[in-house]
Amino acid sequence: MAGATSSSLIWSPWQATLHHYNNRFHHVKGYPFPCHAFHPICNSFNFKRRFSSSILNDDHVITDSSSSSKKQGRLSMSGCGCSWIQDNSMVHPSATKKCSALPTKTVDVSSVSDLFEFICSGPLVDKIGITPENVGQSIDKWLLYGSQLCRLFQLNELKLTIPQKARLYHYYIPVFVWCEDQIALHNSKFKDGDDVPPLVIGFSAPQGCGKTTLVFALDYLFKTTKKKSATISIDDFYLTAQGQAQLREDNPGNALLEYRGNAGSHDLPFSVETIEALSQLTKDDMKMKVPRYDKSAYSGRGDRADAETWPEVEGPLKVILFEGWMLGFKPLPSEVVKSVDPQLETVNKNLEAYYDAWDKYINAWVIIKIKDPSYVYRWRLQAEIAMRQAGKAGMSDDEVNDFVSRYLPAYKAYLPTLYAEGPTGSDPDRVLAIDIDEERNPILAT
Repeated sequence: MAGATSSSLIWSPWQATLHHYNNRFHHVKGYPFPCHAFHPICNSFNFKRRFSSSILNDDHVITDSSSSSKKQGRLSMSGCGCSWIQDNSMVHPSATKKCSALPTKTVDVSSVSDLFEFICSGPLVDKIGITPENVGQSIDKWLLYGSQLCRLFQLNELKLTIPQKARLYHYYIPVFVWCEDQIALHNSKFKDGDDVPPLVIGFSAPQGCGKTTLVFALDYLFKTTKKKSATISIDDFYLTAQGQAQLREDNPGNALLEYRGNAGSHDLPFSVETIEALSQLTKDDMKMKVPRYDKSAYSGRGDRADAETWPEVEGPLKVILFEGWMLGFKPLPSEVVKSVDPQLETVNKNLEAYYDAWDKYINAWVIIKIKDPSYVYRWRLQAEIAMRQAGKAGMSDDEVNDFVSRYLPAYKAYLPTLYAEGPTGSDPDRVLAIDIDEERNPILAT
């Protein structure tokens, strides 16, 4: 730090704060911050630019704004769980219980001490095996990831509110760190020179809880860290409009199979073909288009999107992020599902084929857990009200109730088993279970 103490160098308050904590944290609370986390920044005489979301180093971020906007195009704000961006959500008390002096107003994330303690107070830290020492040794990465996500969500990283800060540092970044560890474990099982297939991570979470936004953020972080990734959803594998019509005809009077959604409304051979093809993208010169579904087709009944509009991914893929509201659901005894809803019996029978089509390909799991399935109704209602207020076509309250009612029986029947046992064939050590509250924030499991 000799250069940083030169009398010719004028420090900003931001730099002085970092210098202060760089010296202090080698001796305080037993949290050793390694010199490498600070010295490259100090020696550059350019602290603030290193972490400014508006001018991040091009080696670490996606600079193609058109690419970013195209990716954002898939992220519908309806039901995506983005209320935290507008600071409409609150942080659950348990999420900050370790922090003795948590700020109650807008904070400056450039304060390394504040950020360090905030990260360590998160409800996922212990669960994913992150210690204070780990955080101290990688604080530069946490800052970089935070800056990248601020750019993605168009947030001012120096003026984050508590809900915004919690969503990034208590949720998205810890999950990303866990995913990186899973990739490293996966890659360690192969020898040098082997074609390493991408790791498939499954994200099972109820509708409206923010899983699409989470996957969107993770995909962006993978790309900015130079790891090629692909995202797929169970929605991408719905039957075509013609297949849906046949499903309704084959199950007259069954409201659970009248529209897309429940087991039986997916093209399982098509999903197997897609996942296996993606898993073979292990070389630089390999690429393929990934299917997408158009929910607006046929007056909202939906249809598979034109293949010309499908996004293209290139190898070598490192990770496939596979998300869906019913991933990991497993068939139950007939009398159990009939007690929930007699119409669920056919859905339960259809579910028998889903393990071989989806779950057996998933190597690691993120299970987002909710206390009450009725949260889904509230989240969907919020999304539709927001759409109507924005002047867009949205479902009425009665239509929302009808829509959600077609999914609630499956939630009530299958979520308890998923939460208690995990997905069939999954390794408990490779399952990250995250409890969230009604505001879609992670909480400490009770």
